[in-house]
Amino acid sequence: MATVDPDPISAPRDRITVYGVNWCPDCRQSRAVFEETNVPYVWIDIDDNKLGEKFVLATNRGNRSVPTIIFPDGSILVEPGANQLRRTLEAYKTELAA
Repeated sequence: MATVDPDPISAPRDRITVYGVNWCPDCRQSRAVFEETNVPYVWIDIDDNKLGEKFVLATNRGNRSVPTIIFPDGSILVEPGANQLRRTLEAYKTELAA
């Protein structure tokens, strides 16, 4: 249910955007949680996308911390655990339904 967006600047602001890398276990875990909760998201691989990497570095005080997850309301999760991400996504889905 991921959409790959090559341009982080044009990533839709009405969707969740996940910045990560394919080789990262935490990123793979986060992607699995998105799939299991059936929440759509935009995936930006910062190994392939230097603008995405710059965004992550700027957001995380010079650290290449992934996954960095941006929600439509501007809130950010960085390297969340699976349970924290599940709770956040369930709250997000509840908010959308309201």
